[in-house]
Amino acid sequence: MNFRFHNLLGAPYRGGNTVIANNTLLISPVGNRVSVTDLVKSESKTLPTQSSSNISRIAVSPDGTFLLTVDEKSRCHFINLRRQVVLHRITFKKPVHVVKFSPDGSFVAVGAGKLVQIWRSPAFRKEYFPFELVRTFACFDDKIVSLDWSPDSNYLIVGSKDLTARLLCLKKMSGGVKYEPFKFLRHRDSVIGAFFGVDKKTNRVCKAYTVTRDSYIFSWTFRSDDDSEPPSPTTPERDVEGNIEVNGDVNVKKRKNDGKEDADMLEEDEYLCRGKWEFLRKDCFMQAPARLTACDYHRELDMVVVGFSNGVFGLYQMPDFVCIHLLSISREKITSAVFNELGNWLTFGCAKLGQLLVWEWRSESYILKQQGHYFDVNCLAYSPDSQLLATGADDNKVKVWNVSSGFSFVTFSEHTNAVTALHFMASNHCLLSASLDGTVRAWDLIRYRNFKTFVTPSARQFVSLSADQSGEVICAGTVDSFEIFVWSMRTRRLLDVLSGHEGPVHGLMFSPTNAVLASSSWDKTVRLWDVFNGKGAVETFPHTHDVLTVVYRPDGRQLACSTMDGQIHFWDPIDGVLMFTIEGRRDIAGGRLMTDRRSWANSTSRNYFSTLCYSADGGYILAGGSSRYICMYDVADQVLIRRFQITLNLSLDGVLDKLNSKNMTECGPLDLIDDENSDVEDGIDVQTRGKIDDLPGSLPNRGRPIARTKCLKIAPTGRTFTAATTEGVLVYSVDESFIFDPTDLDIDVTPEAIDGALMENQCTRALILSLRLNEDSIIKKCIYAVSPGDIPAVVSSIPRTYLQRLIDALADLLENCPHLEFILRWSQELCKAHGNHIQQNCRKLLPSLKSLQKAITRLHQDLADTCSSNEYKLRYLCSSGALE
Repeated sequence: MNFRFHNLLGAPYRGGNTVIANNTLLISPVGNRVSVTDLVKSESKTLPTQSSSNISRIAVSPDGTFLLTVDEKSRCHFINLRRQVVLHRITFKKPVHVVKFSPDGSFVAVGAGKLVQIWRSPAFRKEYFPFELVRTFACFDDKIVSLDWSPDSNYLIVGSKDLTARLLCLKKMSGGVKYEPFKFLRHRDSVIGAFFGVDKKTNRVCKAYTVTRDSYIFSWTFRSDDDSEPPSPTTPERDVEGNIEVNGDVNVKKRKNDGKEDADMLEEDEYLCRGKWEFLRKDCFMQAPARLTACDYHRELDMVVVGFSNGVFGLYQMPDFVCIHLLSISREKITSAVFNELGNWLTFGCAKLGQLLVWEWRSESYILKQQGHYFDVNCLAYSPDSQLLATGADDNKVKVWNVSSGFSFVTFSEHTNAVTALHFMASNHCLLSASLDGTVRAWDLIRYRNFKTFVTPSARQFVSLSADQSGEVICAGTVDSFEIFVWSMRTRRLLDVLSGHEGPVHGLMFSPTNAVLASSSWDKTVRLWDVFNGKGAVETFPHTHDVLTVVYRPDGRQLACSTMDGQIHFWDPIDGVLMFTIEGRRDIAGGRLMTDRRSWANSTSRNYFSTLCYSADGGYILAGGSSRYICMYDVADQVLIRRFQITLNLSLDGVLDKLNSKNMTECGPLDLIDDENSDVEDGIDVQTRGKIDDLPGSLPNRGRPIARTKCLKIAPTGRTFTAATTEGVLVYSVDESFIFDPTDLDIDVTPEAIDGALMENQCTRALILSLRLNEDSIIKKCIYAVSPGDIPAVVSSIPRTYLQRLIDALADLLENCPHLEFILRWSQELCKAHGNHIQQNCRKLLPSLKSLQKAITRLHQDLADTCSSNEYKLRYLCSSGALE
């Protein structure tokens, strides 16, 4: 039961800006969480930290140590990216539209409303007030949209919706002179991007670019006072204080008094304030009527990338404005466009499609191409080896994910309606899916194609799916005709139609040990069917409320079903008797919707479980539904063990138990009223759209998604379970880092005793002591201490009580250690010495054996791919004569 949050799948990008840290880590917001993708290792993970609402802006420090996130409520988290913990928190008083670290990492610039605030960047120091406000600039007439730092961290160029960009100086001028920010004018729309250009020889700012929403880019050049002609020897000059100087001894004397080094330093820091900015040229991207929505600039390459509301992006070489690439990636708005540090990769994000792309523009190839489900995920299915996870959603698509990497590697889009059920065949290479479009499709996971389609004589809508252990028979339940259809997998012929239910058949599952099919329906019954003998319903289990789902225990000796009154009923499918019942209404209760007229304590409309799942050993059962909680029960004791809260995101409905009555108006909840006052959104007049779509005097209703769990699945290894929730597919894994669970602990079982046994070359005794102590690192150390020739003798002397822990340790070593042959030898000798005991205790050892099988299968696939590639290269080299 020691599960913790591990990853989030199904929604790689949902809006906000993206950044790249250390040239390889792609960081993007995912709802109220942050996803980190390693583009070199092809791994994706989600930080365990959560904000109280959806994250809108993120920034990473130059060294990649700290991460700054700001949500829609202007709440900021300062995160240690390597340790994945929140160090500091602060709330800004205005909505934040842009945030960025300075190049030296000492400051953070925040565009909060119409203000530009410069904060001193917190670090590892323990301070009562970690955020220190250094300066505030209040010279803008509208909200801040973009900003950029100069290389020396002394200047900022800031773009705003007031059609201007301004040059801000962080330090105060010498001599008490008041600095007036320089204004970059000539714009006719909001300044989406403002960037500094540098001289590659001196690394000083010499130009600037401003990009506007109406698809124009303005080029500006800087001319310092040193570039002008020197004054005449007889012409007096005025210093900063207004005193007249003449050339000669007096000037030399004054310079000596001021100090030459201080003067040079001040001149170096204030060089942008001493010169003039001149307008150079104006260029158009020629994408009207589309709006420019995202842009970025790479200083070393002097290149600009822009994205538009029509899904087109362009790459341009500056300052000559030469178009290198102009391509379309979708028909929806591009919300993020970013260079990496080297400038060879471009990252694009499309919030509406949940799409995230990393493109190498030189070779014109994709580094990363991920897209989540557009609508809610309805169903999940694990492959038998636990390496793959299939998801089906309301967007008519089926996606298959690699659980280890967190990436989706194939998408099937042949369904024309919502996908409602999934099932992996025992062969691990075939996936079944049922949909409301009236078809059941079989997918080949080797060739990635739909090779079989199962249909009915008349159109039906399928909501449940199952297949027997042999894979010869496929069954699907309907929501409209209340029937169960049976097909032959080999011939695709409809074998039988099981009738008897009087409501939608939402639960369907074959027994793991025999050919008995269990079905649950809204007609308040659970029925058992003998499919192969054609006897129809052989047993009926009546209930007092609608039955929502039904599952078998892994050994097939128990059946669990949930009803609308919030109870979980456990039946003996052999004797046909009710074993016991778990009352779960109070356990799942929690969270009030904005439209609820009753409090969560008095409401029973959503207090029931709609999805159930047994653990791999059958000792626990997970239950979820239209609630923010997932409940875990001990089946033997019928008690609640733990509750998992799926989200803390207040942007979802049903997260809070108590609502503030001040947010209720005569037009409804305040959060459901669209009060945005922007005149134009993506080229469409909001006022005109409101007159067409809405009634006179009414306000558009945005609505909010409800926090709930639609499906739960536990991996065959028993070490991971997934939940299809509103925010995506949450993956929970076993956390063994803080667990101390010894067996037969005695005063002599200590780490010192284990080290002493290893020093005396008593490897068997040391390994047994480590298994009793159950410390993962010590067990692995003892395994490494055994010589290859002594493995058979050591394995045969291991007591059967400790076999499960030894198998778990070997499976973990196969995932991480390089000594493959050594660990495989351990696994082989373990099966030889204790094969009979493993067969007799299959139910107890099955999760650990599945973990070991998963690790071996993954290694086999990786080595097979590597060997095939090497073999092909050797054949090519031999045929071309390169080795002669």
